[in-house]
Amino acid sequence: MKEQQSSGQSAAEKMKTVKAAWDKAPSGPKKEAALKHYQAAETAHKAKNDPDCFKSLDAATKALN
Repeated sequence: MKEQQSSGQSAAEKMKTVKAAWDKAPSGPKKEAALKHYQAAETAHKAKNDPDCFKSLDAATKALN
């Protein structure tokens, strides 16, 4: 019963993708904001709350752009 986003990515796969983007990002306020969202995604993922996990990962991605 693993929920997937419309792109077909699982929460764990999307976390890896966002983490890789975060690792490559230059230091600064955008990276700090993205980290907070990523940490919220980790918490949601551990709680098996995929909708909140995806929401936080999307926010992290947006913060990096």
